[in-house]
Amino acid sequence: MSVEEREPGHFRLLPWTGEQGKPCYVLTDGSGHVSRVADTIEVVQLGMAEDLLGHAAALLADRTTGNVELHSLASRLTESLRDVKRIADSRAMRLGDRGGEHP
Repeated sequence: MSVEEREPGHFRLLPWTGEQGKPCYVLTDGSGHVSRVADTIEVVQLGMAEDLLGHAAALLADRTTGNVELHSLASRLTESLRDVKRIADSRAMRLGDRGGEHP
C-alpha cells in the first residue's frame, strides 16, 4: 500500500508551476487524473534531465565549445535542475518529510 493510499486527501506538489512561477498543488488520494498526469510529466522531466546530462558531458568535453553554447547549456541545466528539485520536494512531501514547500 502506497503512502497516497494510506493518506487520502493530502496535498501534492505538481511538477509544473502556475502564474508567476508559483507552485501548484492538488488535493489528492493519489489515484486521480491530475495525479496520473503529474506522474507522467515527472517521468518525462527526469528523462529529459538524463538526456541533458549526456549532452552536457559531450559539450563540456569539446574544448572548442563557445560561450554562447555554454550559456545555453547552463540555462537548460538550470531549468532541468529546477524541475528535478520540484519532483524531489513533491516526493519528499508524499513520504511525510514536510521540510519542502507546501501550502
